[in-house]
Amino acid sequence: MPGRSAPRSDRPLPAPATAPLAVVLLCSVGAALAALALPAVLGHTLDTLLADRRVPWPALLGAAALAVAETVLDATVAVVGGTATARYTARLRTDTLHRVLHTAPHRARAFPAGDLTTRLTANAAEAAAVPVALATAAGTVLLPLGGILCLFLVDPWTGLALLVGVPLFALVLRALVRDTARAATDYQREQAVIATRLTEAVDGIDTVRAAGTAHHERARALEPLGRLAAHGHRTWRVQGRAAAASAALLPLLTLLVLAVAGVRLSRGALTAGEVLAVARYAVLAVGLGALTGALAAVSRGRAAAARLAPLRRLPARTHRGLTPPPGGPGELRMRNVCVRSEDGAPLLDHVDLTVPGGTTVAVVGPSGAGKSLLAAVAGRLRDPDHGTVTLDGVPLDGIDPSALRTEVTFAFARPALLGPTVSDAIAFGAGPAPGPREISDAARAAAADDFITLLPQGYHTPLDRAPLSGGERQRLGLARAFAHPGRLLILDDATSSLDTATERLVQRALARGRHHGTRIVVAHRVSSAAAADSVVWLEGGRVRAHGRHPDLWHDPDYRAVFRTVPATGSARPGEPEHRR
Repeated sequence: MPGRSAPRSDRPLPAPATAPLAVVLLCSVGAALAALALPAVLGHTLDTLLADRRVPWPALLGAAALAVAETVLDATVAVVGGTATARYTARLRTDTLHRVLHTAPHRARAFPAGDLTTRLTANAAEAAAVPVALATAAGTVLLPLGGILCLFLVDPWTGLALLVGVPLFALVLRALVRDTARAATDYQREQAVIATRLTEAVDGIDTVRAAGTAHHERARALEPLGRLAAHGHRTWRVQGRAAAASAALLPLLTLLVLAVAGVRLSRGALTAGEVLAVARYAVLAVGLGALTGALAAVSRGRAAAARLAPLRRLPARTHRGLTPPPGGPGELRMRNVCVRSEDGAPLLDHVDLTVPGGTTVAVVGPSGAGKSLLAAVAGRLRDPDHGTVTLDGVPLDGIDPSALRTEVTFAFARPALLGPTVSDAIAFGAGPAPGPREISDAARAAAADDFITLLPQGYHTPLDRAPLSGGERQRLGLARAFAHPGRLLILDDATSSLDTATERLVQRALARGRHHGTRIVVAHRVSSAAAADSVVWLEGGRVRAHGRHPDLWHDPDYRAVFRTVPATGSARPGEPEHRR
């Protein structure tokens, strides 16, 4: 069966909704046509009034109707265009975030949090404004071009007078588009740098305070402000030069057209009504200046779209819609598994491993041995570059993701707690939501019930009002894993912040096996390895030995592992550290 994945498109952005854009296009064109018809009607009205000495009410009412139509159509463009842009912004952010969430975690982590936030917020909004800007550009272009054409129809000499400055204005527009795009790209890049550094400072606020380096972090986060200001000033200088050139050129062209029209009037070649029409059409024709703002917005939007394109190209994880056989014990097999870094260095090298269903295996080794990477591969947070991983005989890369996440549960050293309340954080996860009894049972198994009941509102305490220590956060992460029983539970250093007594309580809960069939425990403590049914000893990405802890303990190199590894991991919250 061919692999299935989230839909991909070769376009950098998803296609916007066509109906509102069609409305915007038609209304902007309609408003432009009404504006172009109005000078001719006014001119005819004036000539009729001067010739017949009476008010031509039909023509006057027609002019009023055109003015009202232009106003209503312009208002429709503003309302429909604004709504369409807002909806497209939301869709663009959702679609791009979907691609980020459905790619391999290590690919998503290539984008720092601050940079990713900037792309999904400011850049997405600027890129989403382009379709409506292009739709309204039809009317914006039609007005000056129609004005020039109408000038030629009324009097060719006035049209020729206006055309004198068109080549110069075209050069102004070309320089505006080119320079604005460059300045916008540089500006958006510096925005991302500032956002990334601020995010890093907030994430490490305790370390910053303890080290007394707040002034240094403030300087580091704000250091790009100078470059950001320079790029911003460059953008405004580009637009300012274009606006200045337009402000100087267009009034001169208008005066030139009116001067020619005055001469033609004095010679009897034009009527007063035609001069009025020429004056109005000259104003519309020099409306080419309105293009500068529209083109600048399009240039900024396209620069923003270029920053979204790498997120749109993130490959989705394929699968074949398979599900593990019902009632399977949770046997995990790895065959010839290899994972390499971007530069080709081996991170896991020809790993062969069988974890029988219903057993606990501890994964130990020095820092950088690949323990967390092995755990990530075992739960398909990372696909191997070579080799196969199966759960009860079914390849992990063939299992439907929704089914896989109900069968494989993770707990991390520093879990990210998601949800408004403590209870919601424990219930968070794939599959059916656990009920209150399952949540409290899971909390007791994770030795978390005692401190939860002491919170102001117990399980219903909002997370942002629950002062949690590192060990308490770990216990909530364990409770979340216990609340979603499946075939395989992977603890990636998930008990590193627990005291010895609490860790023993958790180990007893694991030993009872009520929550998961098979357990993989990334361990740094001797007690965790001793409590497991077997131990996988990793070194340099290879399995150096696989056996029982008492048997391996006779090897001095094995004993040295527990003297050299750190007490806690250094993974980012909610993420495995693949080199740990």
